[in-house]
Amino acid sequence: MNYVFYGCLTGLLLSACASTPPAQINNICAIFAEKDDWYQDAKAAQQRWGVPVPVLLAFVRHESGFRATVRPPRKKILWFIPGPRPSSAYGYPQALDSTWDMYRQATGKRWAERDDFADAVDFIGWYNDVSHRKLGIRKDDAYRLYLAYYAGHGGYAAGTYQGNNWLQGVARRVSQSAANYQSQLQHCESQLPQGGWWPFA
Repeated sequence: MNYVFYGCLTGLLLSACASTPPAQINNICAIFAEKDDWYQDAKAAQQRWGVPVPVLLAFVRHESGFRATVRPPRKKILWFIPGPRPSSAYGYPQALDSTWDMYRQATGKRWAERDDFADAVDFIGWYNDVSHRKLGIRKDDAYRLYLAYYAGHGGYAAGTYQGNNWLQGVARRVSQSAANYQSQLQHCESQLPQGGWWPFA
């Protein structure tokens, strides 16, 4: 029996077989070469929300490592009994249930799913567009956009990230990944499919 096929078929009855992460998550050209529909998904989100493709991918890179169904690990009770998860974060963007519901209501995408890459990058674009409009953060400023993404718009406005060295360190890594992706994309974007239908341009 083909157990891989059987497992995937069983999963389809409950949800869908999750996409495996790209082999080279630090190289945007390799990512788009392996996942040949992701470039147009990301480009569509950029067209709709004005957030650059490298910023969108950097967020996914650091939120989920491009793992479609990842959740925060459960807390342990008595060091070995699985307890509750610390939050409802899920999927490529690690969006909370409440924030995802806000996105679906705001965009009319009632059937959007956090484990769908196209929906995930569209969500990240939407959230960062709100950060731009509410907080005045430039759409190419991955560092500050990530602070607002993690702390929330109210938390960012209140400065809750100040003094949080861990969060600022993650935001710097997101910013560096975006810069690296931007540099890499300049060398391969002309070779990527430029077609596609982007109704929100």
